[in-house]
This record gives sequence, structure tokens and C-alpha cells, in this order.
Amino acid sequence: MKRKYLIEFILFFSYALFAMAWSGGDAFMAPIMKAMGIHNLASASFISTSVTFAKIVGTAIAAWVALKLGIRNAFSLASLMIAMSILTPFSANYSVLLASRFLMGLGGALVVVYFNPIVMQWFEPEERPLVNGLNAVAFNVGTAIVMFFFKNFIGIFGGWRQTLVALSLASIVFFVLWLVFGKYKEDKTASPNVRPLDENYSFIDGLKDPFNWKFALTYSGLLAFYIVLFTFYPTAGISQAKIVILMGIVGAVLGIIYSRKVAKRIPVIKISGLIQIVSIIGLNFSGNNATLATISAAVLGIFMFLPMTALVTLAQEMPNMTPRKISVTFSLFWSISYIVATVVPTLFGAIVDANHGDFKMAFVFITIVECSFFVGSFFLPEPSKLRD
Repeated sequence: MKRKYLIEFILFFSYALFAMAWSGGDAFMAPIMKAMGIHNLASASFISTSVTFAKIVGTAIAAWVALKLGIRNAFSLASLMIAMSILTPFSANYSVLLASRFLMGLGGALVVVYFNPIVMQWFEPEERPLVNGLNAVAFNVGTAIVMFFFKNFIGIFGGWRQTLVALSLASIVFFVLWLVFGKYKEDKTASPNVRPLDENYSFIDGLKDPFNWKFALTYSGLLAFYIVLFTFYPTAGISQAKIVILMGIVGAVLGIIYSRKVAKRIPVIKISGLIQIVSIIGLNFSGNNATLATISAAVLGIFMFLPMTALVTLAQEMPNMTPRKISVTFSLFWSISYIVATVVPTLFGAIVDANHGDFKMAFVFITIVECSFFVGSFFLPEPSKLRD
């Protein structure tokens, strides 16, 4: 096996296991809190908020950490943080539980940024759409496994605590695999047109680059909707979130196939963005029509994830892109997106409260927010035209 395929194997499952640990921790939060004698919802909510905050912090500092430690060591640190989820089922008090969830969230945030410089160093341009697509769907795969099979895991391992331990031990295995096999490719063997990591492109330079803002704000509305979907929609009586997750995997596969065959990135982003809006309207305002809600959720899942391969690859294909520059770009991409995705659900909930529990105006609000993906596609450059 070529080392680069082993590298991708480690990248994919490291992040999929993070998703499983995160989703599993949320799924078992009630028995975890009960075991510690904590019964108020505010404490559970604060833990969820701490993971979100960890993602904002982690993605914001990811490029700086990579510069100080190097990509290999930075990814090692991130993997170790994810493995700290093993403390969650054994938390003796609230502080330990909070710390374990925060460290896990921080590790996941770092990993998602480091995908890109590692992919740029190990894989040729024609190979990247496939790898980017796999990495883009890793979180969905992990979440879907927990969502559909966590009861089976309880039966296999004997309880929620043992299940969380098993997931954490798997993360530790991949941490060790990275330590053994996860070297960072040297400049002399790097892919063509890829410069060294230490090129002078700072976080401040990234903030001044208009592309980074257009890139992040295009995605931020979609991410905000994704979080609102799983946080509020079940309460609103819309139970099709699982369908979105499952069909998202199908969409990611289709996105890989498309991006490997078609060089242009913007058309699929535009078309998908438009279909997302129509599907969200169908899902939000389906009323008692379960068939319409199910079809809308299925189409939405496909077209939320179909363009992700093209979106990630677009950034990697920008002129003069380097591993360090891509680290800064995705550090900003994720931190800005997570900030927006933290504010928007709060506003969504406030709108529902202001309307005495009626979700209609909140649904209008989140539909408008999600339009950022479609609108942003008109401001993003087409890399193939820039190269020409």
C-alpha cells in the first residue's frame, strides 16, 4: 500500500471517530449527567456550547499551531485531544466532563483544518477531488453510524459507558497509527507547484485576503442551517433530520464523481445552492405532508453535500496556493463559519420565543440565512479560468 493511501485512511477515520465520539456523547448526555447527580438542562447545554466554542478557538489557532509545531506534530496533538474523549464516561465531576468535551472539540477543530495542507502535500491535483470528498463526508459517516446503530453498540459493548470507551480506544489506535506512519512529506517530494510550509503568509494576511471572507461566508449560512436542523427541527415536529444525514453521504459520493470528471467548480455550487433553497422551503413549510417533507429532506441531503468536494477543491486550486496559505484559509473558513453558526441558532431560538413557540418566522429567517451558499457562489472565482 502506498503511504499516501494509509495517510488518507488515518485522516478519514480520525475525523469519523471524532464525529462518533461527539454524537455519542450528546446521545448519552442524559445518563452521563445522571451518573454525576446533575439534573438541570442548563449544565448540559453549557457542555454543548463549550464544544462549539472549542471549535471556534481550535480553527482560529490551527494555522498558528501548525507553524509552531509543524503539520505532523500539530495533527498528532489534535488526535491526542480527540482521544481525551475517553475521560467522558469516567468523569467524576462536572469539571472533568466539561474539560474532556472541550479538548475533544478542540482536537476535531484542528483536524478539519489540517486535512487540506496534508492533502496538498501527499496527493496530486487530479487525486484531490476524491480525497477531499472522502474527508468532507467523514463527519457525516460518523454521525450516521451513531444515529442509526448506537442501540446496537450498547448491546454489543454492554452499556453506554463501554460504548464511549470503545470509541475512544479506536481514536487512540488511530493516534498511534499517525505517530508511526504520519510523516509530513518533504519539499523535495512534494506535489508540483506546492511550496514549503514556511512561506511568509500570516493569519493577518489571510484576514486581508477578500477570497477568504467570500469563501467562509458562502459556507457559513449552510453550516448554521445544518446546526439549526438538528437542534430545533425535531422540536418543531420535523423528524426528517436522519434522512438529511443519510442522503448527505449519497450526495458526497456523487460530488466526488462529478468533481473528478468536471474541472469547473462554480456551476455545481450555484446549482446545488439553488436546489438547497427550494428543498429547505419544502421541508420548512410542508405542514402535515410527510411525503413532501421526506422528499425535501432527501433532496436537501444530496445537494448540501454534493458541492462540498468542489468547494474545498476550489480553494486548493487557487493560484499560488501553498500548504501554509491553505492552512490559514481553512483556519479562517472554519472559525468564521462556526462563529456565524453559533450566533444564528441563538437568533433562531429567540425568534421562536418572540412568536410564542410558532416556528414560521424562524423558518423564514433560517431560509434567508442559508441562501448565503447560493449568493456566495456568484462572488467566488473559478480556478480554471484564473489558470487560463
